Amino acid sequence: MKLESPSFSNGARIPEHHSGYGDNRSPELRWSGAPAGTKSFAIVVDDPDAPGSEPFVHWLIYNIPPALSALPESLPTSAKLPDIGGALQGRNSAGSSGYFGPRPPKTHSPHHYHFRIVALDTMLPLVAGVDRNKLSHAMKGHALAEAETIGTYKFGGS
Repeated sequence: MKLESPSFSNGARIPEHHSGYGDNRSPELRWSGAPAGTKSFAIVVDDPDAPGSEPFVHWLIYNIPPALSALPESLPTSAKLPDIGGALQGRNSAGSSGYFGPRPPKTHSPHHYHFRIVALDTMLPLVAGVDRNKLSHAMKGHALAEAETIGTYKFGGS
């Protein structure tokens, strides 16, 4: 599988308007190469460079229908996404639903934001608003393939 964003190249800086210092708009994502038998996709975005013992979760979106191969920019932060085939969004580390853009401390060096998509052999039996632990538990044993792209962000540039 392959995951990419027209908003930034793998390893490059995420534009300001996708950050928590900017407009906090989710980036467009595109994927290809899903294996036969895919019944849904899940996307997890996290920052392992964040302070604390766990990566900061910026976005959880799951039960994305297998017919889709992209998410548009600027998705709403509502827990349910009827325009995305009924996909659901989980709770990020800020405690809200939907995308929470990069917002590292202003004095930090660039953080790395891992955008990961997982092709699953099932629709997950979850409600909207779950946390990363519940999502990971539900996905266990159902992953068919995955792909990742990484963006960086530092306040003020680079």
